[in-house]
Amino acid sequence: GEEVTQTPKHLVKGEGQKAKLYCDPIKGHSYVFWYQQVLRKEFKFLISFQNKNVFDETGMPKERFSAKCHANSPCSLEIQATKLKDSAVYFCASSQSTVLNIS
Repeated sequence: GEEVTQTPKHLVKGEGQKAKLYCDPIKGHSYVFWYQQVLRKEFKFLISFQNKNVFDETGMPKERFSAKCHANSPCSLEIQATKLKDSAVYFCASSQSTVLNIS
């Protein structure tokens, strides 16, 4: 089946270093989401994109984190200067569209 591809599988960095993660969404999906899961804690939403443009960045710690989605290349999530608290599993997800909230 089709799946989101994330690289690298593991990344080990010293404190204060730059870290870059990549995500290749499923073809034809217009939304991309990044989540951070610190060991055994809940998922924390970071940022989402719609058609390669930032859609919602409410969860993004902008001082050190940045993300991009370019046409014809994987999306990326970059940490400028890593801190111990950034140690986590970073999940990327994609979808065709978001759920409509109909009240």
